Amino acid sequence: MLYLVIERYKDRNAKAIYKRASEQGRMLPEGLRYIDSWVETNFDRCFQLMETEDPTLFNAWIAEWSDLVDFEVVPVMTSKQAFAMMQT
Repeated sequence: MLYLVIERYKDRNAKAIYKRASEQGRMLPEGLRYIDSWVETNFDRCFQLMETEDPTLFNAWIAEWSDLVDFEVVPVMTSKQAFAMMQT
């Protein structure tokens, strides 16, 4: 299943986030897959598309970053999937 993860950078402290990511990687648990991301130009938020069959895996990942980031995890589907569902 796909998830849109909305990250709100605490204090717009993107430097600390990128520093940790550079030193330690994304720190994703096995089974949680990063697909792509987009960052607001003012560094308020990052939008990540991720995939997993076990949404409880987000808990371990969020714990690694919660001192720097507030998270919202939203289950999503592709437009193609939504269209197909509406045809039945």
